[in-house]
Amino acid sequence: MVSKTQRTADNERHLLGLAEGVCARLKVAFTPIRREVFTLLCRHDRPVGAYELLDELKTSRPNAAPVTVYRALEFLLGAGLAHRVNALNAFTACRGRELPHSGLMLICSKCSHVIEVEDRKVESSIQRSAADLAFATGDKLVEVVGTCSDCQR
Repeated sequence: MVSKTQRTADNERHLLGLAEGVCARLKVAFTPIRREVFTLLCRHDRPVGAYELLDELKTSRPNAAPVTVYRALEFLLGAGLAHRVNALNAFTACRGRELPHSGLMLICSKCSHVIEVEDRKVESSIQRSAADLAFATGDKLVEVVGTCSDCQR
């Protein structure tokens, strides 16, 4: 039987591999700082704030400053490797099957658990509705706040 720690490490390696591929495809540098912040995001199963990431980064880089984390996050967001969860003012690694992607984030208001849903029908519906109103959409990620099944019990 595979332990949770092993599954987490395997998932982290998988996500890092996907991130390296995205950076290569985009012809952008996946610098050590960007990689480290991405790795920290991957280790969290819930969205995390920038200052919590900074505290964790300081264990390996004692002189790290907030701007270090924010610049790395800006890069990761731009490359589609991370998502900003506006409802929680936090960040999460993109865990979708395709990187980058658009979709739906279901956010539990009680425990902050986030479920990423890749649904082309939702994206198409939003695009059609926006186009009908001559509205150009920006971020292709939709956040829906509610209560997860665990918290409903």
